[in-house]
Amino acid sequence: MIAPHIARRYAKALVEIGAETGTLETLVTEIGDLGAAFSASLELRNAMENPLIAREGKVAILEELAQRLSLSPTAKNLLLMLGARRRLPALPGIAQRLREMNDLRKGIVRAEVTTAVPLSDAYYERLRIELEKMTGNKVTLDKREDPSILAGVVTRIGDTVVDGSLRTRLQQMKHTLLQD
Repeated sequence: MIAPHIARRYAKALVEIGAETGTLETLVTEIGDLGAAFSASLELRNAMENPLIAREGKVAILEELAQRLSLSPTAKNLLLMLGARRRLPALPGIAQRLREMNDLRKGIVRAEVTTAVPLSDAYYERLRIELEKMTGNKVTLDKREDPSILAGVVTRIGDTVVDGSLRTRLQQMKHTLLQD
């Protein structure tokens, strides 16, 4: 497993390069696509980790991937560098950190909203407005579903979690009753 600080370091460098060259939005998209491709392809991960495949073979595979995804020179160079340094497993983390850093530059905060069942668009819009008032930033919602929360909403913004789920309330009630 690649440490999170490594992903942060690469993402920071990409933000600086992208801002300097005016290609930051393109880099965010391309690195996001690379991270998704790496996560989705067991064959690719196995090929990159296989000691029986020569370095030249691995480089050829990465070159073909770069060509298929029509990567910019910066994204292609990152891909080849990560391959040479055996840090390709960091790609999904780099993509996530790069997106977060780009959002922060634009004053956007991402909120992960987890519900037991899908809610109406009007509810999500009211929630987004309240979160924008709370944070003072523009908020983008990433919606998730998890039936195990039973009912209610769990919202995560960065390190802050607002847990309004029925499961948590029941656990708190159980804890309170068992203390007495």
